[in-house]
Amino acid sequence: MDKEQIITRIQESGIVAVIRAENAEKAKRIVDACIEGGVPAIELTFTVPMAHKVIEELATIYSPEDIILGAGTVMDAETARIAMLSGANYIVAPYFDPETVKMCNRYRMAVMPGVMSATEAVHAMEAGADILKVFPGDAFGPSYIKALHGPIPQAKIMPTGGVDVNNVADWIRAGAVAVGAGSSLTGGAKTGDYKKITDTAKLFVERIREARGA
Repeated sequence: MDKEQIITRIQESGIVAVIRAENAEKAKRIVDACIEGGVPAIELTFTVPMAHKVIEELATIYSPEDIILGAGTVMDAETARIAMLSGANYIVAPYFDPETVKMCNRYRMAVMPGVMSATEAVHAMEAGADILKVFPGDAFGPSYIKALHGPIPQAKIMPTGGVDVNNVADWIRAGAVAVGAGSSLTGGAKTGDYKKITDTAKLFVERIREARGA
C-alpha cells in the first residue's frame, strides 16, 4: 500500500490511537480493543519496550485491510528506518526533525512530525511532511487550527494531546484532518478494562462522524 493510500485512510478514519504501555502484551490488548471499536489507525509508540518487535507481530496478526499500522515517538531517522523494516506504514514524531522526514521521503513512507508554530509548520511542509502533528494540542486548543489555516490553508493538521470525546468534534470542525488520542482513549487499560477502550473508541468514531456531517 503506497503512502497516498495510507494518508487517505488515516484521514477517512479521523482518529489515530496512540498506544503506550508497560509491556508488549498490554500494548497488543489495547490495539485489539481499539480495532474492535472501529479505530484501525494505530500509532505504536517507541516508548513501548521492544516496540519494533510488537510492530512486527501486529503486522503479522492483522491484514492491511484491518489495521493502519504506524510507529510513534520516533525521535530520529535511525528509529524511523527500524520502524519501516518492522512493518510500520507511517511515522509519527513528537517534533520536526529534518533528517527523519528526509528518511521517510527516501522510502516513500508517510510522515507526521510534531510542530508548535507557523514557522515549524512551513519548514516541515517544505521538507515533505504529509500531515502536521500539532503537539501538545491542549496547549493551543481548536482555535489554533483555524488561526494556522488562515495563512496556511493547505496544511493538513492532526492535533494530539488533550483530545477527548468531549472536544473531538470541536477539533474536527476547526479543520483537523484527524486527531491523535492517547490516554483519553486507552485509559481503561490501567484497570484492565479493555471493553471501556472499545466503547470509547466507538464514541470517538461517532462524534467524528457527526462533526463531519455537520
